[in-house]
Amino acid sequence: MKDGRAQLAEKIRKLRRERNAIILAHNYQLGEVQDIADFVGDSLELSQRAAGTDAEVIVFCGVHFMAETASILSPDKVVLLPSLEAGCPMANMITAEQLRQMKKEHPGAVVVCYVNTTADVKAESDICCTSANGVQLVQKLKAEEIIFVPDQYLGHYISTQTGKKMILWPGYCPTHVRIQAADIHRLRKIYPLAEVMVHPECRPDVAVLADFVLSTGGMIRHARNTQATEIIVGTEIGIIHRLRKENPDKVFVPLSEQAVCPNMKLISLENVLWSLEDLSPRIRVPEDIRIKAKKAVDRMVEVS
Repeated sequence: MKDGRAQLAEKIRKLRRERNAIILAHNYQLGEVQDIADFVGDSLELSQRAAGTDAEVIVFCGVHFMAETASILSPDKVVLLPSLEAGCPMANMITAEQLRQMKKEHPGAVVVCYVNTTADVKAESDICCTSANGVQLVQKLKAEEIIFVPDQYLGHYISTQTGKKMILWPGYCPTHVRIQAADIHRLRKIYPLAEVMVHPECRPDVAVLADFVLSTGGMIRHARNTQATEIIVGTEIGIIHRLRKENPDKVFVPLSEQAVCPNMKLISLENVLWSLEDLSPRIRVPEDIRIKAKKAVDRMVEVS
């Protein structure tokens, strides 16, 4: 007899087919949620993949701004977020009104928003970026002033790599700031041959000590291609599940066991099933906001 989790997963797969749905899971989700998903990856990558399918329903296992991005790119699809409580503290650190005020203080500045923002903030921005393409995108911008929101640490990293002066909003990821430089020093002694890769949302004193500063997608690719057999991973620990699953011959060590995003852990198999059964909670970006926000995303694609 199958155990309860296997039965639950089977119910989800059956209902997914009946609903013509696609299940997306961010790299930081619980392992069981990643395993039930059609696609696992970065937030924007997932939304773009879903937009290219004929699925009528998108179940986004992530946080609120990610489901909004799916709605921006797929307005004709039903977008579900299995837990409405799954928000992003960093995305909530800036509002559209605060950004409008900042733009008044710096007239003529180009506004670059990290994809980890609400649809309202994207709608007030000139161009969007991801942690993977931020350096490349900012390097190409011909602007005397660049406002970057909301992550000051990603913005700082981009400025060090491009030489561009940027006006940084003082936001941050509460999960990534738990990772400390002392963690790198401690683990290098235990794993002297290991590579250290960290996310650019980490503090500057952490990023400067790492061998590689990479987005989650970049980490997945690097782990696959590197000759190193031991890798220390400085980001939310949910990614360790995928790294170990795809690279069983390598050892992955979380840089900090404290790097847990509680919001990313709110979605379970039960939430996914209930969401598919009820076709709720639904996330839909109002059309006027969606059109403006999509321009920022489209310009990112054009530039990068």
